[in-house]
Amino acid sequence: MAGNDELLERVRTGLKAVTNERTGRSVLEEQVQELRVQDGVVAFGFALGPDDPGTLVREARAAVEGLEGVQRVKIDVRLPQTMQAQPQGQQPPRRRPAPHSVPAPTPDSSILPNVAHFIAVSSGKGGVGKSTVAANLAVALAVHGRRVGLLDADIYGPNIPLMFGEKRRPQVTGAKGQERIVPLDAHGVKLMSLGFLLEDEQPAIMRGPLVSGVLRQFLEQVEWGELDIMVIDLPPGTGDAQLSLVQTIDLDGAVMVTTPQDVSTADVRRAIRMFERVNTDVLGIIENMSGFVCTGCGERHDIFGVGGGRALSDTMEIPFLGEIPLDSAVRAAGDMGRPTALSDPESPAGRAFTGIAGRVLAAIEAPVRV
Repeated sequence: MAGNDELLERVRTGLKAVTNERTGRSVLEEQVQELRVQDGVVAFGFALGPDDPGTLVREARAAVEGLEGVQRVKIDVRLPQTMQAQPQGQQPPRRRPAPHSVPAPTPDSSILPNVAHFIAVSSGKGGVGKSTVAANLAVALAVHGRRVGLLDADIYGPNIPLMFGEKRRPQVTGAKGQERIVPLDAHGVKLMSLGFLLEDEQPAIMRGPLVSGVLRQFLEQVEWGELDIMVIDLPPGTGDAQLSLVQTIDLDGAVMVTTPQDVSTADVRRAIRMFERVNTDVLGIIENMSGFVCTGCGERHDIFGVGGGRALSDTMEIPFLGEIPLDSAVRAAGDMGRPTALSDPESPAGRAFTGIAGRVLAAIEAPVRV
């Protein structure tokens, strides 16, 4: 095996051969940071700008992996501004509440003044189909004639790009120092997701304060334009993203997604209590995967139990927005990038999404009684 110094020089030479088409300069000069070689393991940071080619990280990896003596390559992709890691020794700003207390929300009305309504789609736990519901709700609202944006705030699991069949990288507009990201447009919905900025299989490795920073950047530095409704797909749980959101914008309310089983409704109950403590309305509960109808025999099978979402709605005195059946076609539509609310609106799931969208509209657009 080559010595560390010898291998380091070969790695430098390999990276020098990779050119950034945007600038015409080597990635070794501009993007590569903190290059280290130890016992065949090559590690470096990679500063990826919003208008850099999406293949740049992959090209840099390929240039290094092909070198003799390289056993493994570790690349830390660093996104611009608030997405970057904090400099060593500098503590990121924290807004973490003391135990058993939550700071009062202080939304900034100057953020996105051209968006009429904000809806968060949330759940207490993962795996309940929250992003599927968010994607189909956004499309169904657009079908109802509303101008809709969908912000993927699920930083660690950004699935919205796949569900809308989008692999493009967003463009950047504006003068230097005043750049703004242009959201992608698919199926009549404006989209923004961290998934558009990461390489395939690149994990988002960041602590809570950085998650809050990314979320705020997607709100403030994206050219959303005029929207009737912004749907925000939150990560599961009751953490930094949820608190940051209610402290940044004035939500019309949250839509809670659960499956019928007790382990899901118990977690959703906790999430509802969290929204109540930060003075955010819960618009209603959606029961996903509520039952499976066998295409062969026509019988219904309640794989995840029955009625858990409706029972939770009754117990907590929160509107029940509807049931969405467990249907493999919904999964297939999401994998193909064409949400069921658009691709098969007359199916049982498609009608369910359309009906839920109508109830959500009724809740947020109803005249305020004084």
